[in-house]
Amino acid sequence: MFFPMEKIYRVAQDGDTFWAVERDGELRRAGGDPFTALTPGAPVRGGLGGVSLLAPVRPSKIVCVGLNYRDHAGEVGKALPPEPLLFIKPASAVIGPGDPIRLPPGVGRVDHEAELGIVIGRRAHRVAAAKAWDYILGFTCVNDVTARDLQKKDTQYTRCKGFDTFAPIGPCIATGLGRGPRGVEGWVNGQRRQASSTQHLIFPIEHLVEYITFVMTLEPGDIISTGTPEGIGPLASGDSVTITVEGVGELTNPVQDE
Repeated sequence: MFFPMEKIYRVAQDGDTFWAVERDGELRRAGGDPFTALTPGAPVRGGLGGVSLLAPVRPSKIVCVGLNYRDHAGEVGKALPPEPLLFIKPASAVIGPGDPIRLPPGVGRVDHEAELGIVIGRRAHRVAAAKAWDYILGFTCVNDVTARDLQKKDTQYTRCKGFDTFAPIGPCIATGLGRGPRGVEGWVNGQRRQASSTQHLIFPIEHLVEYITFVMTLEPGDIISTGTPEGIGPLASGDSVTITVEGVGELTNPVQDE
């Protein structure tokens, strides 16, 4: 699939929710949807400053990859996995830009994890690595929020990763960026905590698409979250956490006690 270089947003304005496309610095309302065809129309009043940004997709699932950076495996004291370590964040965990990450009571430490998200563009089942990019619509930012104390306690990741609000995504789907490495950063209250590049992924994007779609069918709008680099750290009520992916933009969410 070929997609032009643009940013696709899901936005709200005056009680109306719609797709919008930013191309060459101009935001236009779009008809259709990103998974069939988007047709840019009239300019959006006020541009990005005149709308509320929503989660750019509503995935049926987010398939996450654990320990996919060597430095992160080192900081948590775990061996490198021989195969991708998969877990799923539920759709109910998804929030968009500006929505609060809510810290559940009594769970202990909750961490940010900055990640590049791959947005699937069409139904994908048993996709060979050589064909992976035919199924990728674009990229987004993901914050794989994690209840760290629960992760250490449990043998599975469903509980520690699956709380409501633990999957911020956005601000857009960036298309047409190409296959080169992308910088990934995590910031808390204006201080950078994480900084790496997807060139350091243990299992690259093509391999992840092949491996995951051998197990499960990915639907349009589903996300593969590719793993986090070192620098994970705790969040506290009152914090502001920002995830950046080169070419995509910034995903910022406030943090508050539930």
